[in-house]
Amino acid sequence: MARTCLRRRVPVMFDSGIRRGADIFKALALGARAVPVGRLYLWGLAVAGEEGVREVLLNLLADLDLTIALSGYACCHELDAAALCKSDSSELLRQPQL
Repeated sequence: MARTCLRRRVPVMFDSGIRRGADIFKALALGARAVPVGRLYLWGLAVAGEEGVREVLLNLLADLDLTIALSGYACCHELDAAALCKSDSSELLRQPQL
Protein backbone atom coordinates (compact mmCIF):
# COMPACT_ATOMS: atom_id res chain seq x y z
CA MET A 1 0.00 0.00 0.00
CA ALA A 2 1.18 3.55 -0.69
CA ARG A 3 1.13 4.56 2.97
CA THR A 4 3.60 1.78 3.78
CA CYS A 5 6.02 2.88 1.07
CA LEU A 6 5.84 6.54 1.97
CA ARG A 7 6.15 5.88 5.69
CA ARG A 8 3.94 8.86 6.47
CA ARG A 9 6.35 11.35 4.86
CA VAL A 10 3.69 12.44 2.39
CA PRO A 11 0.09 13.04 3.49
CA VAL A 12 -2.38 10.79 1.67
CA MET A 13 -5.65 12.36 0.52
CA PHE A 14 -8.61 10.26 -0.56
CA ASP A 15 -10.62 12.21 -3.11
CA SER A 16 -13.16 10.08 -4.88
CA GLY A 17 -16.84 9.45 -4.36
CA ILE A 18 -17.21 10.54 -0.75
CA ARG A 19 -20.94 10.67 0.01
CA ARG A 20 -21.37 9.17 3.50
CA GLY A 21 -19.65 9.07 6.85
CA ALA A 22 -18.82 5.41 6.19
CA ASP A 23 -16.80 6.48 3.13
CA ILE A 24 -14.72 8.82 5.29
CA PHE A 25 -14.37 6.08 7.93
CA LYS A 26 -12.94 3.68 5.33
CA ALA A 27 -10.56 6.27 3.88
CA LEU A 28 -9.20 7.22 7.31
CA ALA A 29 -8.85 3.55 8.30
CA LEU A 30 -6.79 2.96 5.16
CA GLY A 31 -4.41 5.79 6.04
CA ALA A 32 -5.82 8.93 4.45
CA ARG A 33 -4.85 12.12 6.28
CA ALA A 34 -7.54 14.20 4.53
CA VAL A 35 -10.82 13.49 2.79
CA PRO A 36 -12.09 16.31 0.53
CA VAL A 37 -15.86 16.53 0.19
CA GLY A 38 -16.25 19.00 -2.68
CA ARG A 39 -19.20 17.32 -4.38
CA LEU A 40 -21.32 17.35 -1.22
CA TYR A 41 -20.36 20.96 -0.61
CA LEU A 42 -21.52 21.89 -4.10
CA TRP A 43 -24.81 19.98 -3.75
CA GLY A 44 -25.62 21.87 -0.56
CA LEU A 45 -24.66 25.17 -2.16
CA ALA A 46 -26.84 24.50 -5.21
CA VAL A 47 -29.88 23.55 -3.15
CA ALA A 48 -29.84 26.11 -0.33
CA GLY A 49 -26.79 28.33 -0.56
CA GLU A 50 -24.70 28.83 2.58
CA GLU A 51 -27.30 27.17 4.80
CA GLY A 52 -27.33 24.14 2.48
CA VAL A 53 -23.56 23.77 2.78
CA ARG A 54 -23.82 24.00 6.56
CA GLU A 55 -26.56 21.33 6.66
CA VAL A 56 -24.71 18.96 4.34
CA LEU A 57 -21.50 19.21 6.35
CA LEU A 58 -23.26 18.83 9.70
CA ASN A 59 -25.12 15.76 8.43
CA LEU A 60 -21.90 14.27 7.07
CA LEU A 61 -20.09 14.81 10.38
CA ALA A 62 -23.01 13.32 12.31
CA ASP A 63 -22.97 10.27 10.04
CA LEU A 64 -19.20 9.89 10.51
CA ASP A 65 -19.55 10.24 14.28
CA LEU A 66 -22.29 7.57 14.31
CA THR A 67 -20.24 5.21 12.13
CA ILE A 68 -17.19 5.57 14.39
CA ALA A 69 -19.25 4.99 17.54
CA LEU A 70 -21.12 1.97 16.15
CA SER A 71 -17.77 0.47 15.13
CA GLY A 72 -16.57 0.65 18.72
CA TYR A 73 -14.11 3.53 18.41
CA ALA A 74 -14.02 6.79 20.33
CA CYS A 75 -12.38 8.98 17.67
CA CYS A 76 -10.96 8.87 14.16
CA HIS A 77 -7.36 8.84 15.45
CA GLU A 78 -7.89 5.25 16.61
CA LEU A 79 -8.72 3.96 13.13
CA ASP A 80 -6.46 1.67 11.16
CA ALA A 81 -6.98 -1.08 8.59
CA ALA A 82 -8.12 -3.48 11.33
CA ALA A 83 -11.23 -1.31 11.75
CA LEU A 84 -12.51 -2.51 8.37
CA CYS A 85 -12.61 -6.24 8.98
CA LYS A 86 -12.29 -8.29 12.14
CA SER A 87 -10.39 -11.52 11.60
CA ASP A 88 -13.18 -13.57 13.21
CA SER A 89 -15.79 -12.12 10.82
CA SER A 90 -14.00 -12.86 7.55
CA GLU A 91 -16.40 -15.74 6.90
CA LEU A 92 -19.29 -13.26 6.76
CA LEU A 93 -17.60 -11.26 4.00
CA ARG A 94 -17.36 -14.11 1.51
CA GLN A 95 -19.80 -13.92 -1.35
CA PRO A 96 -21.75 -17.09 -2.18
CA GLN A 97 -20.86 -18.76 -5.46
CA LEU A 98 -23.66 -18.49 -7.99
